[in-house]
Amino acid sequence: MSSHEEMSVSFGAVAGAYESGRPDYPREAVDWMLAPVRQHDRALRVADVGAGTGKLTRTIVEAGADVVAIDPDSGMLAELREHVHGVPTFVGTAERMPLPDASLDAVLLGQAWHWVDVAAASQEAGRVLRAGGVLGLVWNIRDEAVPWIAELTRVMHGSHAETMLADGGAQVAAPIGPLEEHRWHWTRTLTRAPFLDMVSSRSYIITATTEERARILAAVGELFDAQRRRDESGAEVVDIPYVTRAYRGIRG
Repeated sequence: MSSHEEMSVSFGAVAGAYESGRPDYPREAVDWMLAPVRQHDRALRVADVGAGTGKLTRTIVEAGADVVAIDPDSGMLAELREHVHGVPTFVGTAERMPLPDASLDAVLLGQAWHWVDVAAASQEAGRVLRAGGVLGLVWNIRDEAVPWIAELTRVMHGSHAETMLADGGAQVAAPIGPLEEHRWHWTRTLTRAPFLDMVSSRSYIITATTEERARILAAVGELFDAQRRRDESGAEVVDIPYVTRAYRGIRG
């Protein structure tokens, strides 16, 4: 079993699969997280922390904000620069951001807060945020109320994020105020290759033995075959229901 720390920095080894397989974030979720600090006279200054390959970064850009992307893995940032142009990138973590004090309107983390030291990361967010700034946290979680999705999770093992959200949700510490939460339900349609990339890009599978990884991918391939349909172009696809869970807290 790999350690929490090893798993948290494992994604650069499969940056291409992460970009292919992981879902983007709904624009509505980003707009909701940024709503308390939305300005009409200037673009918001936002850091995407744990930015990975830029899944959340590009949605923040679409929302009209000026963004910097921070990630501990230079390989992930290299992939981000291939897909999101013109965004400054920095190696760093939620607990240690290479940014000036009180320089941001918002700090957003997509699929990342479950890896952090909550007290240290909350304190660091408080340092780089202006008074009244927002800490926004968001996760795309497959909807396990659907039986075959629950079986998919059983086969490929639950994630740290899924465990944390099931055990009471995200937590923050001073100087970030109490969190609000909002949820969105939506469906993503995937062909076989991105579906397998979605599975391959999970930390448990990345750090598994070669034999265990092959066993899991074979099993999820069988699930794809059992659930597949043909879309209007004739391609074999599956429909994956998601719940996006977003949180926002205000810096005091």
